[in-house]
Amino acid sequence: MKRTFLGLVLSLGLVGAIHLDASAQSKGIHGRVKTKDGAPIESATVTIVSLGRSTSTSGDGSFHFSNLPDGTYTIRIKSIGNGAEEQTIEVKNGKATAINVALNISESQLEQVEVVGYNSHNSKTVNVGKAGIIDRDLPQSVQIINEQVIADQQVNRLSDALKNANGVAMGANRGGVNENFYARGYSLGSNNIFKNGIRTNNGASIEASTLESVEILKGSAALLYGGVTGGAVINMVTKKPKFNYGGEVSFRTGSYDFYKPTIDVYGPLSNNVAFRIIGTYENARSFRDVVKNNRTYVNPSLLIKASEKTEIEINGDYLKASNTPDFGIGTVDGKIDQAIGRNRFLNTVWAYNNIEQTNFQTALNHKFNDNWKLNIALGAQSYNRDYYGAERVQIQANGDLNIALNKTKSKEITTNQQINLTGKFYTSGIKHNLLVGGDADQSDTKNFTYNISSAGNVFGWDGKTKVYDLINVFHPGGERTDIPDASFKNSTRTEIYRSGVFVQDLIELSEKFKVLAGVRYTYQKTPESRVLDDKGNQTITPNKPEGPKIDKAWSPKFALIYQPIKSSSIFVTYASNFEANTGYDRDYRSLGPSIIDQYEFGVKNEFMNGRLTANASVYRIKNNRFAQAVISEDGSIKDNQMKEFTGETTSDGVEVDLRGQLVKGLNIIAGYSYNFRRYTKTSDMGNAEGERQVGSTPHTANGTVFYTFQDGSVKGVKLGFSAFYTGRRNAGWNNTKANIRDGLNRLISVSPFTTIDFSAGYEYKNWSILGKLSNITNAFNYYIHENYSVNPIPPRSFMATLAYKFEKR
Repeated sequence: MKRTFLGLVLSLGLVGAIHLDASAQSKGIHGRVKTKDGAPIESATVTIVSLGRSTSTSGDGSFHFSNLPDGTYTIRIKSIGNGAEEQTIEVKNGKATAINVALNISESQLEQVEVVGYNSHNSKTVNVGKAGIIDRDLPQSVQIINEQVIADQQVNRLSDALKNANGVAMGANRGGVNENFYARGYSLGSNNIFKNGIRTNNGASIEASTLESVEILKGSAALLYGGVTGGAVINMVTKKPKFNYGGEVSFRTGSYDFYKPTIDVYGPLSNNVAFRIIGTYENARSFRDVVKNNRTYVNPSLLIKASEKTEIEINGDYLKASNTPDFGIGTVDGKIDQAIGRNRFLNTVWAYNNIEQTNFQTALNHKFNDNWKLNIALGAQSYNRDYYGAERVQIQANGDLNIALNKTKSKEITTNQQINLTGKFYTSGIKHNLLVGGDADQSDTKNFTYNISSAGNVFGWDGKTKVYDLINVFHPGGERTDIPDASFKNSTRTEIYRSGVFVQDLIELSEKFKVLAGVRYTYQKTPESRVLDDKGNQTITPNKPEGPKIDKAWSPKFALIYQPIKSSSIFVTYASNFEANTGYDRDYRSLGPSIIDQYEFGVKNEFMNGRLTANASVYRIKNNRFAQAVISEDGSIKDNQMKEFTGETTSDGVEVDLRGQLVKGLNIIAGYSYNFRRYTKTSDMGNAEGERQVGSTPHTANGTVFYTFQDGSVKGVKLGFSAFYTGRRNAGWNNTKANIRDGLNRLISVSPFTTIDFSAGYEYKNWSILGKLSNITNAFNYYIHENYSVNPIPPRSFMATLAYKFEKR
């Protein structure tokens, strides 16, 4: 059984209590729908029968009807698929008579309502929005990949889930492990990826076995999250403890010796403490020669009900991963050559990449009353990586490839703190939904480099440079297999300190018109990196600005929301975010941040009583403070780190999202996006204007249909199809005007591709089995980082999951 985050009202018996505000500040009715335990009931439908006016309860169970003339009204409270409860209420002199409607459900029962389908999240509160308001009231595009989608598609990694998010595409998979995503033309680094609202490292291909949902907040999220790029913020919500015993044991297996057992157990430790522990082990080879992967992951968590109004969540996870670093087939003379074959491995056979990562999170949630809530969250993360092998696969036209070794280690410690206060109140009859918050995070990264022994080295393809090995990709055989000694060379320590405060208010001017306004102030300090050699001496860079680099920025947001009917919302938004820059100006002062403006227009609609959602948006993102290298009087660039704000980039796009459960058992997801990010103003030696930026994907589309038979001899049989389209895109490097004048082209045009998956399964009582045939057309394409990590997509393959669920109530 799953929490009532996405499907509460689909199977909810109408039970709870309604408390009407007897001191309304305008002529109207204001109230809340709750369980008998005091838990709010979200998305119940409340209707004034005589007027035919309806509204839905928000995340805290509240609803209101404003500007009602004095009189007697019949109020009907209804949950989809259940009976209705009615009460008569009198409004006199602008005040509603206080009443109670007793219905019969407890909070523990509420938590056990099963989530089924891909239903609309427009009427649901989304964690990524922080303010406790429903998606329909967020003037920004939101997508949620829920637990049912994750299970149906047998998702193993975050990248598998994000295929269902239109406009979010994997741009590269550097080394076969470092997944790099793009949204609205912007790269999403670790700054843009969060777990339970806390920033997390994505350097180890994020494990999906513990995910309850993945929330994507598109566009500028600087108001809530500070120094993030303008494309999107991704928040992963993990599975929580429950106060009833249960769990699931599963075994997943597939092509190329893939094995993954998983156990998930939860239950109460006492009346006030519940636990959950999820553990998984993964061992797999690959369609790529030599490549293998081994992972161990465990995620324990606790939920403590410290009092009637206070809960404490404690969440930790540990990942140990060992994989073969794989930079794919590379490029031949700057071009992709399929003659190498999709399975050919071009690293050393002994290359390794070992990762150890530990996370700890704790959150305190306190409810002062029905209107005011406090959230305090703390997080800490340790990330260690040990790498040794070859990297850049750049092949000469005759097939010669230098195997040049690189050994590195890195240790990263990050800590996070945040506090959020939300409150609902009225001023002169106008409702406010206020969010006030502050956050800070600190990162301390140490990178260690090594000298590789030159014993046995040979001359590379140029006949001058010594390398570990020289091979020819078209004539394999005779490659070296010994592991050279490596000695410590130097270490670099980089620290970043961020902090910010923000305020946001959703102002309900009427039932149809709302305004969202907010502003954030962010402070970021980056001390000068310290490089120590093997004797402990610090290296000083000439002309580099001394002292820490300080970035300060204001990030405002303003939006108008029009909701002509309760199932539709139209919004227009302006938001700003900032992007820190490296380098220095002409006077050797640290370069300040770029300020990026975003404009978005969107519509959100629900049809068929919420069973179908259709959302769409158009946007423009403009950076008119794009930093470019300073051009000398002779027209050359003498110092790539000396920059000035003389450039501009623009990103335009369209996104469409469709999802729902059309009838019981039939679930659909579909989406399409278009993006065009390019340089619109550059210097004489700068990037070519109008050229699509490398990494961004102009067209993406996705579609998924799953149907589970509900009756007859085939009851429990599940069938599904998924299709994912990635359009033509640019890899390599963007051209400069100088390249174009010289007739050179640094771009690699990568062809479009579509993968189609077919799934079939069967559920009987507590047992289920589900199989999937992926890429059934055996499409052949690549994810490319610059021009040297060219990783083929997996060919046709099979995967199946056998699971047993158990639960005691």
